[in-house]
Amino acid sequence: MRLEHVILGLLALRPLSGYDMRKWMDGPGKYVGYGVQLPQIYRVLPRLVANGWAEFEVDPRDGKPDAKVYRLTDAGRDELLAWARSPYEPSPRPMDPDFKLRFLFAGQLGPEVAIDVLRTELDYRLAQLREPGWMDFTTFELDPVPEIDLAWARTLQLAAHEFGYSNTAAYIAWLQLTLAKAEAVAGHAVSDAPYRGAGSTGDRPQAR
Repeated sequence: MRLEHVILGLLALRPLSGYDMRKWMDGPGKYVGYGVQLPQIYRVLPRLVANGWAEFEVDPRDGKPDAKVYRLTDAGRDELLAWARSPYEPSPRPMDPDFKLRFLFAGQLGPEVAIDVLRTELDYRLAQLREPGWMDFTTFELDPVPEIDLAWARTLQLAAHEFGYSNTAAYIAWLQLTLAKAEAVAGHAVSDAPYRGAGSTGDRPQAR
């Protein structure tokens, strides 16, 4: 996920200064799980202008340094649309911020874009959950230091893996619910059963 596209997605909603973008990441956007420092934003903004994707106006502010307020250009909108419609590749790590950013900033361009991202992510996570061997850690040979009780270490390892597994299962449930809502908004027929991945009975929803 490139910071350029995060900024273009923000500018698609309204003109913003670099400081405003950082405030959004620390405030309304904090649960998206993506944050960068202000110098990183300031380094990217001139590149957007040089590419013709954004332009700015100087906003004089009493008692404070003047601010550059950036807005999306037609070329920037084209770049944002091209990125939003490009193939999405899930990360091996569940609940990666890259998905949330893609879902938010590409998905805001329409339900069909959001549906494509959701289905791609959901297919990947369902396949991942079905992979055998998620408890293979129990077969690893260990030779711990004397301070570690092997049985207790195995108990903690199992608890940590169960935490990840249960969170992934909850994440999949959220993806299924969100996909169903997006399909309803888009006018698609929604099946009684949640979507369970490509090739499943829920792959081709039938009207009720």
